[in-house]
Amino acid sequence: MALTSTALKLVAGGGTGNIFHYETADAPGTVAGSGYFNDVTTSLKQFDIILVAGTTGGTVTVDMLVVTSATGAATVTTTNGT
Repeated sequence: MALTSTALKLVAGGGTGNIFHYETADAPGTVAGSGYFNDVTTSLKQFDIILVAGTTGGTVTVDMLVVTSATGAATVTTTNGT
């Protein structure tokens, strides 16, 4: 599947990083994959945190992703911060 940009919500921010919440039915590996958040590259910056809540095949998943590149980048990349 693909990013639903309206599902990415800013929870807290300030200083050097923001915290976002994102809810999806996509598999955790898909969401953490390079380029998944490309449509919102202007909203994200390096070191932002994205809390991902998902339901994949009926299984509830939670992941914490850290943005490793975004601002000015052609591809948004993240790493699993758990």
